[in-house]
Amino acid sequence: MKDSPPADPRPDHFRLEGGALFAGTHLIIDLLGGSGLDDEQRIQQALRDCADACGATILHLHTHRFSPQGITGIAVLAESHISVHTWPEIGYGAFDIFMCGDAEPQKALPILARAFATTDLRVTPLRRGENLGPSHQHRLPTP
Repeated sequence: MKDSPPADPRPDHFRLEGGALFAGTHLIIDLLGGSGLDDEQRIQQALRDCADACGATILHLHTHRFSPQGITGIAVLAESHISVHTWPEIGYGAFDIFMCGDAEPQKALPILARAFATTDLRVTPLRRGENLGPSHQHRLPTP
């Protein structure tokens, strides 16, 4: 049974963690030493699996194959997006995962590692909308 995150009490879907208020978590992911990065079906399935594991809802998924190699794609989510651009000739994939509300983007990391047979994921996490400053904070409803 999948763990359920607590219900989001904020109507704006901002997160409150450790006293910090922010719009959502944005993961910039460099995937190195990967395989299958020129397999469009594998990429589409990985995007679906990531969204599912994170508790996100896919609204639209689109990929495009380049010639002679490489794929770009995006899963538009109710919670924001997951995007990818690959350079299979060097085993590199650039992934971008941004999710707001109760979605948990870090749960995508083992999915990506498994889907592309690598252990080399370099992740830069960002809290989007954090520290908006006093001029913006008054516009955010409190829980």
